[in-house]
Amino acid sequence: MLEKTLGWVDDRFPLTKMWKEHLSEYYAPKNFNFWYFFGSLALMVLVMQILTGIWLTMSYKPDEAMAFASVEFIMRDVEWGWLIRYLHSTGASAFFIVVYLHMFRGLMYGSYKKPRELIWIFGMFIYVALMAEAFMGYLLPWGQMSYWGAQVIVSLFGAVPFVGPDLATWIRGDFVIGDATLNRFFAFHVIALPIVLLGLVVAHIIALHEVGSNNPEGVEIKKNKGPDGIPLDGIPFHPYYTVKDIVGVVVFLFFFALVVFFMPELGGWFLEKDNFVPANPLKTPPHIVPLWYFTPFYAILRAVPPIGVSQFPGVVAMGAAIVVLFFLPWLDRSPVKSIRYRGAIYKFALAVFVVSFVFLGWLGTQPAGGIYLTLSQIFSVLYFAFFILMPWYTTIDKTKPVPERITK
Repeated sequence: MLEKTLGWVDDRFPLTKMWKEHLSEYYAPKNFNFWYFFGSLALMVLVMQILTGIWLTMSYKPDEAMAFASVEFIMRDVEWGWLIRYLHSTGASAFFIVVYLHMFRGLMYGSYKKPRELIWIFGMFIYVALMAEAFMGYLLPWGQMSYWGAQVIVSLFGAVPFVGPDLATWIRGDFVIGDATLNRFFAFHVIALPIVLLGLVVAHIIALHEVGSNNPEGVEIKKNKGPDGIPLDGIPFHPYYTVKDIVGVVVFLFFFALVVFFMPELGGWFLEKDNFVPANPLKTPPHIVPLWYFTPFYAILRAVPPIGVSQFPGVVAMGAAIVVLFFLPWLDRSPVKSIRYRGAIYKFALAVFVVSFVFLGWLGTQPAGGIYLTLSQIFSVLYFAFFILMPWYTTIDKTKPVPERITK
């Protein structure tokens, strides 16, 4: 009966074909290591965010007068509402953690190099959509930091010459952050951007499975196939990597649960104390700071001196810090992919880049002045130097010979 049912479905929908192409007969390199957990973890967190988001929308009211109270209602009166809210808020930060680690793996092993340029481009669009999704969702609790954080970010669009003021008004839907802004941000956060994210994730996976996965050796396993056409250094994704990923999921959920049940605010890094206070347009918080996953770019924004009262140079620098990542496949001129076979120059440059990014994240939470401003400017220069100088130092860097097949 089961075989007949499956046959009936296969005649009308390629279920078995998809299972084979993307799981049981998709051959992945046999030497995946710890760094290859984060792609599947990102997919798991995305599903969790969608599910918890659906449950939150059942009780949330996108209304200027009722939004904050509806969040309190979810936390206090909805059965298990506090857990769903904390799963969603912690999941937002967890999403960026696994995405940043996933991107770092790409930098280490050259997962953006030929023939995987399009995979990287899709991944970067996912990253930008994720930032937009997080920003839209950050306004919804309608707390003090939500309101004033949105006020600062939207006002940055007003710095764009000629069209800036009209653009900021269009984004807000009004002349000030208010009910119209809350409603449109809710619509984007709940409907539009999740659809975009899901479409980009599907495109990302299809592109990955078309050219094959990279590996820590940087060897293309499709170049060495047996008489049956199966890569000699490949193993079926299912059951080998599905089981391996389950181990990663269990470890991840252990730490995730620790945060959710014991420290969901994480000292203000995941949920700021000012966001537990209703939004007040007449009272500005003493220190407006975005959530941690935006702070590196916020530090770059503040590091660039304004022209008069215009913050446009800083806005350009902040945008360039993200846009430059799209061009990584063409900036890297190294003949090898993996850091295992790269020279000391690239290893040093990558280490400096990571340190710069981490410090910029911390500096974005500090007051904009004095030594903090000076350090922000130094680390911003180091951040951009990693990309601007890449065509030069990846060309002169001494590399090791890459083996024909996977050796470890």
